Amino acid sequence: MFSPFRDEHGQPKELADVTFADLAQLADYDEGYVLEFKRAYTGTVRNKIPKIIASFANSRGGWLIIGVADDDHSVCPVPRGNADYSQIIGELCRRHVSPAPPFDVRFIADPANDAQGVVVVRVEEGSFPPYVADGVVEVREGSTSGPATGAVLVELYDKASKRAFEVSEFCRRTIYYPEGLPLFNLYFLRMGTRSRGNISRDEVNERAAVLRSCFEAQGLPCHIQHAHDSLIFRASLAFDGTVPHSAIELFPDESIKMSVPAVLLAGAARENASAAMGEACGITLRRDADVMSAKDTLRRVTRIASLLDRYVRSRQTPWQTYAVAYELENLAGTILWSDDPVYARYMRGHGPLFCGTTDCRSRVRYLDDGEHGSFRARQFAGSHFFEACGLPLGSPDKEDNELVDALLRTERGARSDH
Repeated sequence: MFSPFRDEHGQPKELADVTFADLAQLADYDEGYVLEFKRAYTGTVRNKIPKIIASFANSRGGWLIIGVADDDHSVCPVPRGNADYSQIIGELCRRHVSPAPPFDVRFIADPANDAQGVVVVRVEEGSFPPYVADGVVEVREGSTSGPATGAVLVELYDKASKRAFEVSEFCRRTIYYPEGLPLFNLYFLRMGTRSRGNISRDEVNERAAVLRSCFEAQGLPCHIQHAHDSLIFRASLAFDGTVPHSAIELFPDESIKMSVPAVLLAGAARENASAAMGEACGITLRRDADVMSAKDTLRRVTRIASLLDRYVRSRQTPWQTYAVAYELENLAGTILWSDDPVYARYMRGHGPLFCGTTDCRSRVRYLDDGEHGSFRARQFAGSHFFEACGLPLGSPDKEDNELVDALLRTERGARSDH
C-alpha cells in the first residue's frame, strides 16, 4: 500500500514508525486518490470521517491527515483533547460504517508541545466491500469521495467474493504428517496485504530468526523446512518412527498455520480410561476407538499458541490484521478423556465428549470486527479446542461451563514433555 512517509533509504514507513518530523514530507504531495488533508478537527470534519474512511476502504486504501492544511500543506497541530482519537474515530466508524473497515489511528504529538499534534489515519483496502457509510457506498473520486455507480458496486461485490474464496482455500492448507495422524489446526490468514510485492531474502531470514527464538523461549527444538511458498518450523521431524510434535507454517505475508498432533492414550492409560468411562456412563469402548488426553493435548495446543503470541508481539503485528479458523484433522469420532472429577460427573449425565463430524472446520472469525481487541492465540486455542471436541462455548447449561473451567485448569498439571 502507498505511504507518503519514507525512511532514510527511501522505503515506505509504517504508521507506527512515523514521527512528527516526518510530517514535513507531506509538502511533496497533493490531495488525491489515496491522501486527504484536514486543517482542523471540527464538527464538520468529524461528521465526514466515516464517509472518508469507507471510501478509502472501498477503493485502494489511503491516508487521512488531520492537522495539515490542504492548501499549503503546513502543519497546523490540533489539540490532544481528553479522549483518545483512535477511540473517537473507532466509535464513529462502529456507529456509521458497516462492515467494520480496516484502519489504524495515531495521534503524533508535537515534541515542542505534547498537548497538541496531528491525527494520522491509515486505511487499508478492504477485503470484504462494499463498506457502507450511513446507507451510502462511498468510493474515491479524485481527491474527494462520492457514491458508487452500479458498475463499481458490481466490482466491489466481486472483490468480496474472490477474497472469501481465498480465505476458504487457505483453510485447506495441509502440513505433511504421517498418514492418519490426528491434528488440531489453527489458521491465521493475514488480511489486507495482497498488494505487497515480493519480500526480500533478508526479511525472510529476519522473520525466521524471530520465530526460531520463540521456539527456544518455549523450550522446544526447531527444525526449519523450506516449502515452495512458505517456511515450516517443526518441533520434531516428520518421518514414520519419530515422535510427532507440532509445526508452524509461515507464509510471505505472515499468514500462519499451526498444527498440533493430539496425544492419544495407549496401553494401561487407555485401559484405565475405558474402565472409568464404563463405570461413569456404562460405555464400552471399541478396541480401535481413539481416546485423546485432554490435559496433555491441551498443553501442547496452548504451548504452541503461546509461541505464536510471542512471535506476533516480537513482530509488533496486531492480531486484528488476521482472520482465524480452527480444524480437527483425522479426529472424527475421537473421544476426549480427562481424569478430573468434574468430567466424571459430566459423563454420567451427558456421556463423554468426542468430535462428532467428519468435516471439522470452524467458521472463520475476522479479528478486525471490533470485538477482538484483546485477542490472544493461547486463549482462543484453549477454549476452542474443547468447542471442537463437542463442548459448546457460552452454553446456558451450568454443567457445560463448569466442565470448560475444569478442563482448562487441568492443562497446568499436564506432563512437561508435551
